[in-house]
Amino acid sequence: MATPQTATIAVIGAGSWGTGLSVLFAGNGHFVRLWGHVPAHVATLKKDRENRRHLPGVSFPPRLHPEPDLAAAVAAVAEVVVVVPSHAFRAIITALATTVAGGSPLSLPTHRFHPEARGLLTEAAAELLPEHDLAVISGPSFAREVARGLPTAVTVAATSSAHAERVAAYLHNETFRAYTSADLIGVQVGGATKNVMAIAAGISDGLGFGANARAALITRGLAEITRLGVALGGQGETFVGLAGLGDLALTCTDDQSRNRRMGLALARGLSVEAARKEIGQAVEGVKTTREVYRLSRRLGVDMPITVQVYRVLYEGLAPHDAVHMLLHRPQREEAE
Repeated sequence: MATPQTATIAVIGAGSWGTGLSVLFAGNGHFVRLWGHVPAHVATLKKDRENRRHLPGVSFPPRLHPEPDLAAAVAAVAEVVVVVPSHAFRAIITALATTVAGGSPLSLPTHRFHPEARGLLTEAAAELLPEHDLAVISGPSFAREVARGLPTAVTVAATSSAHAERVAAYLHNETFRAYTSADLIGVQVGGATKNVMAIAAGISDGLGFGANARAALITRGLAEITRLGVALGGQGETFVGLAGLGDLALTCTDDQSRNRRMGLALARGLSVEAARKEIGQAVEGVKTTREVYRLSRRLGVDMPITVQVYRVLYEGLAPHDAVHMLLHRPQREEAE
């Protein structure tokens, strides 16, 4: 893959993922403007030259510049990378519609659904920014490991192959490998829906059901994700790749995952709000579960794990009872 010329990239969102990607881009020689919605937080990033709240101990490369003004952050950039929680996504895209230059390409790391436009972030973005090329980035990757330069591989899908190749090249280095895909839908579905399964895996492990149960949840969870993705227009093979199985396996098995930690906390008897407070950061899988549940019902897609996680999160079902209901479903062929 050819290395692109030095580019200026705006990263919108100064949480762990926005910061991790900014460190990666700047470490690869690009100029990065990192914008956050809280000016005091951005001022602290400037002073400390690290994000002590979300990625303590990771120093900013010289080419990474925190920027408190959104218009200044996106002025004359080669790429705008939007990394904000789902509840803030539409507001940010609306603001960008009046600030970003016409036609400037956007990239969206996909760990979430949007409650509108079939749940896909690109659908919501295209509604407000119809003239902009869109790309999505997904795969098994924790922000801290990316920022520390540990080996990582992800998938980049875009509305054009040239855009996908360009974003992949911004990311690519000797420890970070970026593959490209034309499956914009499948990469988004895999990147978001795996969070639901991670909550389920956390519940199962928290209840002490063991490695066998975890493996079964991952495998059957992948079947659910694939059914939904194909129903939305994604390609089946995407879900056995990095944005599907790879991301699912990572987030279901490692406690760096906030969604897995949510499941572990629920298994201990904590409420959703108490678990959120304990984790201390946004847990996208909670809202994603609701959106996936609604999508599956609308499309007639069978997603039994998703149904039980939804019932735990939104209907007060006890975690142990949810697992009991999954285990006592009628016998059927595995391929169904």
